[in-house]
Amino acid sequence: MTAKKVEKKFQTETQKMLDLMINSIYTNQEIFLRELIANASDAIGKVKFQSLTDSDILGEDSDFEIWLDLDEVNNVLTIEDNGVGMTYDEVVENIGTIAQSGSQEFLQKLQEKQAQAKDNALDLIGQFGVGFYSSFMVADKVTLITRAPKQDTGVKWESIGDGTYTIEEVDKPKRGTTIKLKLREEFTSDGDEIDLTNRQNIKQLVKKHSNYVEYPIKMKVYEENNEGEVIEKIETLNDMKPLWIKNKENIEIEKYNEFYKEVFNDWTEPLEVIHSKVEGLVKYSTLLFIPQQAPSNIYSEDFDLGLRLYSKNNFVMDNCSKILPDYLRFIRGLIDSPDFTLNLSRQVLQDDKQLKIISKTLEKKILKQLKSMLADNREQYKEFWSEFGQLIKSGVDMTHGKKQDKLVDLLLFPSSYADGEMTTLAEYVERMKEGQDVIYYITGEDEITVENMPQMELLQEKDLEVLYFFDEIDEFVINKLREYNDMEFKSVLRGDLDLDEADEDVEAEEDEVEELLEAVEENLADKVSEVRLSKRLKSSAVCLVSGDVGLSMSMEKVLEKMNQNMGQAQRILEINPQHEVFSKLKDIYLTEGNSDQLAEYSELLYSLASLVEGFTPDDPVTFSNKITDLMVEAI
Repeated sequence: MTAKKVEKKFQTETQKMLDLMINSIYTNQEIFLRELIANASDAIGKVKFQSLTDSDILGEDSDFEIWLDLDEVNNVLTIEDNGVGMTYDEVVENIGTIAQSGSQEFLQKLQEKQAQAKDNALDLIGQFGVGFYSSFMVADKVTLITRAPKQDTGVKWESIGDGTYTIEEVDKPKRGTTIKLKLREEFTSDGDEIDLTNRQNIKQLVKKHSNYVEYPIKMKVYEENNEGEVIEKIETLNDMKPLWIKNKENIEIEKYNEFYKEVFNDWTEPLEVIHSKVEGLVKYSTLLFIPQQAPSNIYSEDFDLGLRLYSKNNFVMDNCSKILPDYLRFIRGLIDSPDFTLNLSRQVLQDDKQLKIISKTLEKKILKQLKSMLADNREQYKEFWSEFGQLIKSGVDMTHGKKQDKLVDLLLFPSSYADGEMTTLAEYVERMKEGQDVIYYITGEDEITVENMPQMELLQEKDLEVLYFFDEIDEFVINKLREYNDMEFKSVLRGDLDLDEADEDVEAEEDEVEELLEAVEENLADKVSEVRLSKRLKSSAVCLVSGDVGLSMSMEKVLEKMNQNMGQAQRILEINPQHEVFSKLKDIYLTEGNSDQLAEYSELLYSLASLVEGFTPDDPVTFSNKITDLMVEAI
């Protein structure tokens, strides 16, 4: 070891790597400060650990802290810590591992990603520990002065990134490391990038990236008092102990609420908090929130979905969308794991096994919390459902198998069972009538509309519960499920209800009027696939239903709104054999056969049934004229 100043050259591959650093291999240059603060925090952690077995190592310098300072005149930013520091040999060998063989492997990996180097190299930096050299993204010259515990002198390392560095022994009064960055002009008040000589900018960077580093990050700030005098004071820039690493038993709900509103910019308190710590194959802490209200843009492409990632309290990434499935996009929160690298990239997330384990665990945790809410606090769950139920439904629609099964019991639907109340599928099945083997549902705009639909008359008479589907996605969800607990779903607006009331009378009636029904069907040949006597109508004259298979009329309307032309649903016209209108049809047919009047009445009945289903008559003017003609005849 020598006290003289020595100039050394970087290895060829190391210089190539440094050139990439200087030319901003990082996608976000501001994170250099996070890297240096993280290194300082690690250095303090190491000396703190060593002191457990060597109490003399700290001496009188036992108040751990990280200092930032600005020399606005000379454009120098300083980061200082009282951590473990390094010896001369350690600086040569270890600083950023830049002089080790890791740089060769780094370059090899980087060359494999040639075309996308700038996008994908972020994760490699973390893997090979060269984050210290992110300093050269913002600095023309980097100076490091460090002193290891129980050493008499310090070591000064300096480089301008030109392929060489100098190293020498220097006096340094205390243990720790000081890094001085001579800032590039573009990062000063005269430049076009972020001004790193501005103390407010530095405070914001610390708040964003290093707010929860466990040691105080301090900086001198200058404020003007009421007399116009500039006062110097020392300010701690970070909160240090993050909420998520504390014991949740000792945290009041008000603290969670304050944290959520401040961090996630919401003026309302969260509906639910999920705070957990996991020790196992993957070690991590999570703090998740279910918001009280859905953001207005939650379904738009520009919605910032995903969780924040931290590594040992250092901010890594915002809006990591790879962790939770899309149907849980409403969840806000964060994950902190020491297993994350500081430079974890979005590309690496695709294959990160640790994140996949965390993803599965968190999904189960959230669903378990929602099921508990549904069971133990129905009113709270109804609040959740009114805001985010559509997303849970979309999860059922987009998944299958076991994943789908996890969501089915979270579904809520209004039904005919009680005004304004919602029911789960399990609750519906519990209330089913003896002998009932299907789950009935009906689609429509609102409760009043569906309860007045003619197709509901027989079910209302038999007091059979019917689920109400008011959301456009509901029928897609049910078609995806097909059944629940071996009970098939049956649309009130499809096929035959098979309730078999007065079937013999209806069948006898059908035999007598078969020719009449064929005549009406002939008149509506371009509109319906079948005309038959209804087994479901009690007071209404006529209704339309869809066939048992294929597109339903309600789905036809939904797809039409989405500008997706999937063809027209099969239409079956059902006529009430007990209604006076049917008697009128029989009289006309018996006296005139398939006359113009019967054809006109056939068209009128079809148009009336179409209106009930929400379809506009093919020719509204002609339809209106026929109605007025009938009114004149009646007068």
